[in-house]
Amino acid sequence: MITGDMMANNEAGAKSKHAERSKEIFKTSLIGIGVNVLLVIFKAIIGLAANSIAIILDAVNNLSDALSSVITIIGMKLAGKPADKKHPMGYGRIEYLTSAIISIIVLYAGVQSLISSVKQIIHPEKAEYSTVSLIIVGVAVGVKLLLGLYVKRSGKRVNSDALIASGTDALFDSIISASTLVAAVIFLTTGLSLEAYLGVVISAIIIKSGIEMLRETLSKILGERIDAELSNAIKNTVRGVDGVRGAFDLVLNNYGPENYLASVHIEVPDYFTAAKIDEITREIQRRVMDEHGIYMVAVGVYSYNTKNDEAAAVRSEIEKLVFAHEGVLQLHGFYYNKDKKAISFDFVAEFGVSRTVEEEIRREVKEKYPDFTLDIAMDTDISD
Repeated sequence: MITGDMMANNEAGAKSKHAERSKEIFKTSLIGIGVNVLLVIFKAIIGLAANSIAIILDAVNNLSDALSSVITIIGMKLAGKPADKKHPMGYGRIEYLTSAIISIIVLYAGVQSLISSVKQIIHPEKAEYSTVSLIIVGVAVGVKLLLGLYVKRSGKRVNSDALIASGTDALFDSIISASTLVAAVIFLTTGLSLEAYLGVVISAIIIKSGIEMLRETLSKILGERIDAELSNAIKNTVRGVDGVRGAFDLVLNNYGPENYLASVHIEVPDYFTAAKIDEITREIQRRVMDEHGIYMVAVGVYSYNTKNDEAAAVRSEIEKLVFAHEGVLQLHGFYYNKDKKAISFDFVAEFGVSRTVEEEIRREVKEKYPDFTLDIAMDTDISD
């Protein structure tokens, strides 16, 4: 449970972090808009003057990049809306929708470019280049390369999928522009026109990029596996609290970039009182928030035996049975109650392992301890 004090103590820090992130996204997007608009103007003029379909398509692609930056800003503003009764976890997931829209724009631009290129192959028109136009295109290649590196780096720094997508697209554009320049040089030196065919290649690259970006964004909307590095870091933080022997079953629910709610199970000695467990739970929440900026909304508790030496021997025997099954990764939450004749534990199995394994393990343990009541659960491997 998140306490009022925790929310109050971290609200100022969270707002400050969000403001800095929003400022970085806004600044980067504005730079992207300005640079792309200038590139659109220059390339459109050159493309029309030289009758070059490849350069004109490149200009259209830059226009879509400028639109992507505008959408990124709008998405950021909407995602920053404060939480309300209908959306108590805020609007952070709008950023994922923004990334999806940008991906669709890139995909649409690629399809339209492909159509125009095919028409140019069927009805070819001779291109006419000048030295000045080639110099400008060459400069545009360098500008687009620098812009792509800058936007992508900023996106990674502030964890913005929209900026990363825009930066990646800009890097593709620099390659496309370089290819256009090469085609122009080939035409001038050999008289061989590759304009339309290059347009098809450019279109294919754009379409592929759009599909990949869309697939990645949809994957995040659906919900991806917890990042192993973050998962291990959080578990190490939890295990670092005095009295906690193990941390298991970590679940992170994502409500937008930099906005997670988490839950975890811990193992503590069987002699801990409710007051002691409450103290530990609050300490876990504080540390996870301070070190990772994540709200730990729930902490489940497993107790382990400290008063019964026989429990260790029983656990060892049961572990041999459990780990004999292929795909079993971990056993935790083990507790042995001789007086009540009860045994309980959870085990983690890899994805793809049949649920029948749980019944097989239950049957094997029951055969070995027929007089005991069993509470066995098979957990899914959702975190490292």
